[in-house]
Amino acid sequence: MTDSPYDLAVVGGGPGGMAAAVTAAEHGLRVVLIDENPGLGGQIWRGDMGTVPAPARPWIRRLRAAAVDVRPGASVWHAESVCSRKTSVALHTTDEALRSRQLVLACGARELYLPFPGWTLPGLLGAGGIQALVHSGLEVRDRRVVLAGSGPLLLQVAKGLRRHGARVLRIAEQAPLSRLLAFSPRLGLSKSLQALSLGSTKLRTSSWIVEARGEGRVEEVVIATHSSRRQGTETIACDFVGVGFGLVANLELARALGCAIEDGSVQVDSRQQTSRDGVFAVGELCGIKGAPGAIAEGICAGLAAAGVELTRRQLADRDREHRFAAHLARAFALRPELGQIARPETVLCRCEGVEVGPVAECDDWASAKLHTRCGMGLCQARVCGPAAEVLFGWGPTTVRPPLLPIPIKTLLSADGGS
Repeated sequence: MTDSPYDLAVVGGGPGGMAAAVTAAEHGLRVVLIDENPGLGGQIWRGDMGTVPAPARPWIRRLRAAAVDVRPGASVWHAESVCSRKTSVALHTTDEALRSRQLVLACGARELYLPFPGWTLPGLLGAGGIQALVHSGLEVRDRRVVLAGSGPLLLQVAKGLRRHGARVLRIAEQAPLSRLLAFSPRLGLSKSLQALSLGSTKLRTSSWIVEARGEGRVEEVVIATHSSRRQGTETIACDFVGVGFGLVANLELARALGCAIEDGSVQVDSRQQTSRDGVFAVGELCGIKGAPGAIAEGICAGLAAAGVELTRRQLADRDREHRFAAHLARAFALRPELGQIARPETVLCRCEGVEVGPVAECDDWASAKLHTRCGMGLCQARVCGPAAEVLFGWGPTTVRPPLLPIPIKTLLSADGGS
């Protein structure tokens, strides 16, 4: 590997990553922005096929004006600190290896999936997954859709599906109504109006999916409701199901670099710097909060990387978003019943076909991997790992390179960062 001309590398092209890259570049740093998707915006600003969402456009214009080196379609499969004349960070991507003096991790988050009978049937997708497929051209006009899980994303997905002509029959939100009412002033007017527009017959609180059924693909789902007003189950015939029980941070790169992690979030100081010098983290890595919070943190990280002192206004904006994140976590905290839906014969690790029963007999993640191969498949525990934490109270805490599947020629060509 040869030295790269970069003062700062940013991994992740969502709101937080773009804000960090733009801010640092506008203050004179040589910046490279790496993202695994073909276009910028991340999952939260994903547009319809061939379009760029309006919120992302001004940031993309600023990226170009600031001469940020944007590398789309490149995934980072390994990262390490390199000590030469000055300590820097080496990044191995699917395209090349490069080195930067500092690094901003803006890796975002993915959906949390919890196993239940029938959750592997075709036609049953992640809530964000069905949204992404619709943006990519999936035809859902007049199709019957059920959404289940937890979090504001369900409302966003429902709105998008209805815009594309889908019939959203039910939104099953596991959180109780009392918590949603307490949180709604912080959710904002637009999201609250979304909930009202869907009508009381569509949005059902204290509800969750307990089973999906069908021959060859999903045909119906069973929804349980346990509130003060309703008790029992109902069966709903449908064509698609979108399920997501909130978001979990993509911590693989942070773990590879040895950053301190607590309660599923990277620990950072007032400058967004992690426990590793020269490595910053922003966005969902530091707590699920949405685009405004990610942008506020990205600006702070970009300024810190450039050696610019943060203003009181910038710190106040970020701290306000941190308070929002705390309220969000409390409002949509998962109820314990969700850990009891899966049966012993329900698949937990989809890659390796490992069922819940054998994993439940293990004491920790290492034992589960050793005795059942849970988490050793293509996704490297990105699905079953967080689910195991909900079901059993333990999950993966370490990573090993490569962090994702790569061609053997890519692995053979790596020089180890020296």
